[in-house]
Amino acid sequence: MFIDQAKIRVKAGDGGNGCVAFRREKFVPRGGPSGGDGGKGGDILMESSEQHNTLIHFRYNPEYKADRGRHGEGSNCTGKDGESITLKVPVGTIVYDEASGAIVHDFSHADERVIVAR
Repeated sequence: MFIDQAKIRVKAGDGGNGCVAFRREKFVPRGGPSGGDGGKGGDILMESSEQHNTLIHFRYNPEYKADRGRHGEGSNCTGKDGESITLKVPVGTIVYDEASGAIVHDFSHADERVIVAR
């Protein structure tokens, strides 16, 4: 089956929560804050590929969500970043934003990459 039009929903991953922690040592009366920042959420990327010639894989799986970032930890440990997702599309695909109707990107060559959700 050849599908030349598909509507999908993408959502970038949420960032991780920071950590509220305070440094505690034996002879340091007011150690100060030591909580780490949360990790960055994953992105959704689209990449053109000559291996694909249809959008059939988007018909049966129309929603994509990247991983969220891990939470921060004590001792100024920053959380791990979320994993990004890369969606492969055929060359010649035009990506539109449904809300505004604007063209996000026109994939006219192979191996082009664009971030569609950050």
